Amino acid sequence: EFMLVDTGGLESLPGDPNAAPSIDRIGGVEILPGMIEAQAAEAVREADVLIFVTDGQSGLTAADKEIFRWLRKHHADIPVHLAVNKCESSTRGEEMVLDFWQLSSKNVAPIGVSAISGTGTGELLDAVCESLPEPPTMQEQITIADANKDKEDKPLPIQVAIVGRPNVGKSSLLNGLAGTPRSIVSDFSGTTRDTIDTDVIDKNHPDREFTLIDTAGIRRRTQIKRDSKSIKGEEKKFGLEQQSIGRALQAMKRADVVVLVIDATEGATQQDFVLAERAVQEGCALVLCCNKWDLVDKDTYTMNSYSDDLRSKLRVFEWANIIYTSALTGQRISKILDASYEASVIHKKRLTTATLNAVVQEATLWKAPPAKANKKGRIYYTTQAAIRPPTFVFFCNDPKLFSDTYKRYMERQLRKNIGFDGTPIRLLWRGKSKGGGLTKEKSNTVKVP
Repeated sequence: EFMLVDTGGLESLPGDPNAAPSIDRIGGVEILPGMIEAQAAEAVREADVLIFVTDGQSGLTAADKEIFRWLRKHHADIPVHLAVNKCESSTRGEEMVLDFWQLSSKNVAPIGVSAISGTGTGELLDAVCESLPEPPTMQEQITIADANKDKEDKPLPIQVAIVGRPNVGKSSLLNGLAGTPRSIVSDFSGTTRDTIDTDVIDKNHPDREFTLIDTAGIRRRTQIKRDSKSIKGEEKKFGLEQQSIGRALQAMKRADVVVLVIDATEGATQQDFVLAERAVQEGCALVLCCNKWDLVDKDTYTMNSYSDDLRSKLRVFEWANIIYTSALTGQRISKILDASYEASVIHKKRLTTATLNAVVQEATLWKAPPAKANKKGRIYYTTQAAIRPPTFVFFCNDPKLFSDTYKRYMERQLRKNIGFDGTPIRLLWRGKSKGGGLTKEKSNTVKVP
């Protein structure tokens, strides 16, 4: 097995092999090429084998020669394979490769390939496999297996998806937590396209491991459609944006915790509410991160008043923890990991049936179940059916007798007496059928006003 890393196109090259291309440029769009080249240069430094892809239809260019010389000069110890792409033509494919023999050497020979038809990819794969480092010996494999046995006892890393609207600072927070420029950051909207997974260990708690998932900014669907119709020739661009949003939503499905990043200078918006609601629907724990806190004019009471306003706008998620950060200054960004860890622990919390029924019984004494048509609701017992998120099943005589108001009351009692900060909980109600069996009422997460 080996890992393939796709990089952005190179337009300029660093003079120092240990330095990335300069990214000190002015403006949002202009700064992107340098950042992309910086990531590509980092990938070259970390690679065991390089595949240098060129355009067969354009022929050998001065830029191709410059890049190849740079690779040979500064990374001569890394095997290079020259792949001449777009050679799918059965008549001219071999002719396209001829120019690139100028770059050939003892260990480098051009290989004509086609990403469309797959021509030559098998030959390229064989060449790459032959140049990979030697596999470990039997003794080394035994040593690795013994080391992995110790790792099997460790819990899996906590999956944390960082989501939010465009330009709220998601990628900047990821880079700050990772300690390296893992994601490209700029003021240009839509910089992040794919989801990026980064493994991080909490410096303050080395036993806590996280997989941070950086996602693309998610705009309102109506806004994307409106922009795609109003801007001529941008249909393809906005189609790509929709794909990026789809990947971001998929990241929520595999996440344990969702960190919803909110622009503190703008406050919570309707789109933030929608994203928080989507995270709850996927059963994820939730952390509200107010970024750009350094740009807010503050006094002694600012944070408390801001929290009250935020909880009023996102009132159904009042159980979520709120943290205030600045990706620019690094202020309190470590609290993201602390809050995510605490939420993940509660997310996997399991209660005994005895403890759960004691809380439910006390709640029914304070407020008796409602009655309809001279028929009173009765709760026989309650049990926990699942975790991630905690899911509780209430066995009663008739689920229809219990109004949404009473169900919200029961959730508030569970949170008040047991504590489920940072995670949604689900209540399912089961009743008896006429034949003596159980009936069920489908229920999603109960929202608390």
